Amino acid sequence: MSTRIKEIIVVIIILVASFVYYIGRIEGWFGIVKLSTGWSVVVIILMALSLLYFLIRTLQGHLVDRRVVFLYVGIAVTMPFLMTITQKIWISPEVTTIYTDLSELPKGSKVLISFDYDPPSAPELQPMAEAFIRQCFLEGLKVIIIGLWPQGPQQANLAIDEVMNLPEVANLNLKYGVDYVNLGFQTGNEFVIQRMGADFSSMFAQDYRGTPYNEIPLVRDVKNFSNIDYSINLSAGYPGTKEWVQVAADRYGLKIGAGNTAVQAPMIYPYYRAGQLRGVLGGMNGAAEYEALTGYHGKATTFMNSQSFAHMIVIAFIIIGNVAFFREGRKSKL
Repeated sequence: MSTRIKEIIVVIIILVASFVYYIGRIEGWFGIVKLSTGWSVVVIILMALSLLYFLIRTLQGHLVDRRVVFLYVGIAVTMPFLMTITQKIWISPEVTTIYTDLSELPKGSKVLISFDYDPPSAPELQPMAEAFIRQCFLEGLKVIIIGLWPQGPQQANLAIDEVMNLPEVANLNLKYGVDYVNLGFQTGNEFVIQRMGADFSSMFAQDYRGTPYNEIPLVRDVKNFSNIDYSINLSAGYPGTKEWVQVAADRYGLKIGAGNTAVQAPMIYPYYRAGQLRGVLGGMNGAAEYEALTGYHGKATTFMNSQSFAHMIVIAFIIIGNVAFFREGRKSKL
């Protein structure tokens, strides 16, 4: 059998297995598959030994096929989702500040969360949203949601549904319109924020479900930013944190914490250092830090394991590649 045919067979097997697993997850054929801590350590040791083997083979003049590299990176990304081990997460001051601010708010305080992102940025920002909403509910805070991006309110609903399924939150018997509300999307970018400084209802005449603003108990007495105790902006670009700082924080004195994608975060930190932002969660790492503070093992913690594992595999193959390069270079000079 030729090598080409073998490759095609392997690809077909992988595709079939992936399809069966996908359908199985939807139909509930499989339970939650998790490796124990012991087995997780065994897997890591085996992968480390195999990488050492590749290094030795490289020193002997046998180069690693690029497909092996792709395979190992794929394993590194997926295996942590099946493991129970976690890594140490160091908490930064800008993350701690947001957690402390929410913890110190009196029960019944109103927190405004603006969802200014869409599905492509969800892997980084959705875990933040879930952790924020979870803490607000557990602290007895009232959550008001808006979106300056069209799909922001939909992301908010997904986050709320996820949080509501948690036992500690489900036991609170929270009511829509009383404990939380989604006012939906409004176009206009920073001009929406500016108008909200005078009158919320002028921008959000009704909520996401079509209920008139004045008929919603939670916001009936919310006129403008003076009635909001704290605000959180989850941003992937424009409009986002920069506009919220320039308008809501600088003009109206609103206390704002932010969660941003890793690409955007470096442009946001200056606002934090200047005191215009209360705190910043930067990328996946910031989300994982916040989960660690709140004691919530969410998606970001798992994603960080996957990311760190993949980074180690890539570094290992970079070392192996450099060994191969210098060995071939020395060989050519002889």
